[in-house]
Amino acid sequence: MPEIEIKVPNIGDFKDVEVIEVLVSEGQSLKKNDPLITIESDKSSVEIPSNFDGKIKTLKINVGDKVSEGDLILILETINEAQEKVIKKPEIEKMIKKTQEIKPEPKEASINQNKVFNIPSASPRVRKFARELGVDISQVPGSERKGRVIESDVKLFVASKSKSLVNSENKRKENIKQEFTHSEFGEVEIKDIPRIKKLSSKYLMNSWTNIPHVTNHDEADITELEEFRTSLTDIYTGEKKKVTPLAFIVKALTASLKKFPNFNSSIDDIDDGKMTVKKYYHIGIAVDTPHGLMVPKLRNADNKNINLISSELKNLSDQCRNLKIDKKELFGGSMTITSLGGIGGSFFTPIINFPEVAILGIGRSEKKQVFLNGKFVTRTILPLSLSYDHRIIDGAEAARFNNELKENLGKNFAYKLAI
Repeated sequence: MPEIEIKVPNIGDFKDVEVIEVLVSEGQSLKKNDPLITIESDKSSVEIPSNFDGKIKTLKINVGDKVSEGDLILILETINEAQEKVIKKPEIEKMIKKTQEIKPEPKEASINQNKVFNIPSASPRVRKFARELGVDISQVPGSERKGRVIESDVKLFVASKSKSLVNSENKRKENIKQEFTHSEFGEVEIKDIPRIKKLSSKYLMNSWTNIPHVTNHDEADITELEEFRTSLTDIYTGEKKKVTPLAFIVKALTASLKKFPNFNSSIDDIDDGKMTVKKYYHIGIAVDTPHGLMVPKLRNADNKNINLISSELKNLSDQCRNLKIDKKELFGGSMTITSLGGIGGSFFTPIINFPEVAILGIGRSEKKQVFLNGKFVTRTILPLSLSYDHRIIDGAEAARFNNELKENLGKNFAYKLAI
């Protein structure tokens, strides 16, 4: 059979680009346009296809290799039409015989067949998305024509694996038996877990195991915001107003949600392929109480000024601490804010309050030296920790959302008018 060298073509101005996937193996039959390898530059991932039909004689490239235009990928034995008619039947018989030979070793056969015949078709963007989530794309069932894998297939695969892990973990816990009691090592006290914590624990476990969490950490310059907040006085008494920073954060977050509606959504059932985008802005506020963490909702935050928001935040906190909050007020939120600023700490990983798709964590603000306009100046910096559901929000969108939020908290803040 005639042999052809398949080389890296000219696909743009690149050199020494890394091979991130080898999609074929020696001995594999190819059709024209079948993908061979995936290369990744700083800007994009690109699949390189075959220009000919044939069978791979020698593979000359591995994952991790650096390639440039003209580098040899593989040597292909081509098949012309006359040869194909002669070879077709023997080749089929050979494959059947090989299948029969490997029946006693089904596991090995499955692996070999996956390597040679079951490599999934997917775009470089989808392959990159799968790698970011740590997913082996060869294990993902494709829903498109000829088993092509799309992004929603990867998301569904992650969700199904999470459920399997939960079931496995539950079984593991059932099998674990403590060999010794705590009291054998010293004095102990047995106490009841607070009811609120027992109720919230199942929601936290459900959220952590079923939602693929990613957390984006950032910092907002709130120097002018704090100067403005601390300068507020009552127009009648002249006394300083006690408006918490959280009231301003609620207003800034609400403005950001209007610009990025995906953050104000919910996925009730990933299998039905639908998401609910909310047209209301009910901000959840995590309240630390002696009974445990509670998250009441500040309703219609977009229609309230800073003074009213600050007043309602205090009322909601008091109702939670005194267990006077209506149960319904703990549900139906847009997005939640959890703040550790009054206690301490900077960055952390807040758990999303299901069925919401994002949560904003606030750390304690502090004075920092920042290089601004050619010199170092002291600024008030607020740590932000944004956790989001990667099934519906990607990293770029989360970064843009944080940028918008920082802008809303910054010196060009429009919420001055909302007092």
